[in-house]
Amino acid sequence: MKPLARSVAAVPEEHHPDHAPLELERFLPYRLSILSNAVSQAIADDYQRRFDLSMTEWRVMAVLARFDGLSAREVAERTLMDKVAVSRALAKLVEAGWVTRATHDGDKRRSVLGLSEAGWAVHEVVAPMARQHERNLLARLDEEERTWLVRILDKLQAMEPK
Repeated sequence: MKPLARSVAAVPEEHHPDHAPLELERFLPYRLSILSNAVSQAIADDYQRRFDLSMTEWRVMAVLARFDGLSAREVAERTLMDKVAVSRALAKLVEAGWVTRATHDGDKRRSVLGLSEAGWAVHEVVAPMARQHERNLLARLDEEERTWLVRILDKLQAMEPK
C-alpha cells in the first residue's frame, strides 16, 4: 500500500485555478462536513453504547419526536438522508419496538410513523445527552458569536438547493 502524502500536492502549472485540488482546510463544505461528523459522532458514541442505536436511527427518532405522523419519505426529506438508509433505520426501529407504523386514515397506501412508548423512553435519555453536547460545543463561543452563528446558519439553510 502506498504511504499517505505528507505535503501539499504539486499542481501542474497549466491547470486553471478552478481545476486545482481543493484547499480542504479552507473549503467550507468540507469543513462543515468534518465538523458535523465530529459533533455527531461524539453524541453517537454515547447512545450507541447504551442503546445500540445508529446515527441514522437516532436522527429518524429525533425527527419523529418533533414531527409525529410523518411518512418514511417525509422523514427522508426532513433529514436530507437517503431514502434507503431511512427505510433500513425504520425497519430496525419498528422491529425494536421504538417506532410504530400505522396506515394513514385518508390514504391506505401511506404509512404514518411515530415513536412508541418505548421509543419515547429512549428519546428521554438521548435528547438530554444531545443537548449537553450542544451546550459543550457552544460554550466555546461567546454570546455574540453564538448569535452570529445562528444567523449565518439560518441564512445558509434558507438557500434554495440547486
